[in-house]
Amino acid sequence: MGKPTGFLEHGRELPKKVDPSVRIQDNKEFVLDQEFGEKINTQASRCMDCGVPFCHSGCPIGNIIPEFNDAVYRDSWEEAWNILSSTNNFPEFTGRVCPAPCETACVLGINQDPITICNIEKNIVERAYQEGYAKPRKPRSRTGKTIAIVGSGPAGLAAAEQLNAAGHSVTVYERDEKIGGLLRFGIPDFKLSMDVIDRKIDLMREAGVKFEVNAHIGVDINAQQLRQDFDVLLLTGGSTVPRDLPIPGREFKGVHFAMEFLGQNNRRANNMDLKTEEIHAKDAHVVVIGGGDTGSDCVGTSNRHGATSITQVEIMPIPPGERPANQPWPQYPMIMKTTSSHEEGCERHWNILTKEFIGDEQGNVTGLRIADIVWQDAKPGERPGFDEVAGSERVIPCTKAFLAMGFLHPEPTGVLAQLDIKLDDRGNVASQDYQTNQKGVFAAGDMRTGQSLVVRCINEGRECSRAIDSYLMGSSNLEARADSLMKSA
Repeated sequence: MGKPTGFLEHGRELPKKVDPSVRIQDNKEFVLDQEFGEKINTQASRCMDCGVPFCHSGCPIGNIIPEFNDAVYRDSWEEAWNILSSTNNFPEFTGRVCPAPCETACVLGINQDPITICNIEKNIVERAYQEGYAKPRKPRSRTGKTIAIVGSGPAGLAAAEQLNAAGHSVTVYERDEKIGGLLRFGIPDFKLSMDVIDRKIDLMREAGVKFEVNAHIGVDINAQQLRQDFDVLLLTGGSTVPRDLPIPGREFKGVHFAMEFLGQNNRRANNMDLKTEEIHAKDAHVVVIGGGDTGSDCVGTSNRHGATSITQVEIMPIPPGERPANQPWPQYPMIMKTTSSHEEGCERHWNILTKEFIGDEQGNVTGLRIADIVWQDAKPGERPGFDEVAGSERVIPCTKAFLAMGFLHPEPTGVLAQLDIKLDDRGNVASQDYQTNQKGVFAAGDMRTGQSLVVRCINEGRECSRAIDSYLMGSSNLEARADSLMKSA
């Protein structure tokens, strides 16, 4: 602990952002970290000597948070980097896009604002790249074992780095023309720049990881061939089947899944081939259906396109402004969240039932019929129902609609069908200690668990890499979370 009285002397403070009216003119990151200076050391000094650091358990990858906070306070940045990188393969990603469950578990957060853990993490990794101690993790020797990883999202990349460091020869296959998966084609550039992804991929390539792009396993290459060519096959293709909205008018032009819109915009912003018919929100009346982070990303992207109006609707009730009694500390609370995209301009509505898309004679969407609802109290063991508010039905302008209602499961065709992989009752890959029903075939990330956070996918990749290493070598020396070690004891 650097300063015993730090949390008493200083309040929570974060870097300023570029003004919304300016930042929506481009797709660049807009947090002014470079102007924060020594304030980051002050923020790190707020970390308490709390005895039991609940932030450890709040973090899905078990980051050793008090220790790297202390190192930052002492201006010992390389030490901070060594601590952080021992548990997190990609702090450059989580420092930007993680919702920070560690902060909601912070002991200081019981009666004050919690430590700015995510921002401290981001500053550590940026300093590591600037000063040259972010280096490729090269293995000391090679084991002769070969591993193919299908999918280059956070789970696949985390497993690739871990397994390569263990000495195995790893090849990552990606169906798109660049590595990154969800990181590259799902998260807007203004939150996570492609340059940040590329510099990490360069380090992994220098360490010996091989990458094959434009390789759609299950379509261009039969998955059974990979199984024959490699000692282990790891599936990290994500949960890519989106939840649809089967209401009248769904077929009208201008109604799109959110990821179609977001992925294409990242391509446009980086001068890449759009691959599909252009989806643009300039001068459009945009309606985003779904109140989560993906919906928020659609709002921010529509603002940058110059939409005439942006409305975000959600069927669920408005979340509370403060931690509810049934979600006590240190749980992650479901509370009202206003993102940077919302700050840029958007109308938000809750308790909204979407009933019908309205269109013109040319088949273009022109409006959305909605109604207000009131939720009923749930009966034990049942989902709550709702009642439509009489007289509340109305049509709002809608010339572009983006469906951001989450994802159901991985694609059951292609890889999973060719390998005859068993699925669970939700359509995700069934596994035991990350291994599927097929010997030597493993799964990790959203493909195994269902839709989740980037940070949870990183943990999936790390834990799966230990299972694969043990499968190949009989045991594993790869790092593990403390709770995983306790389970195996």
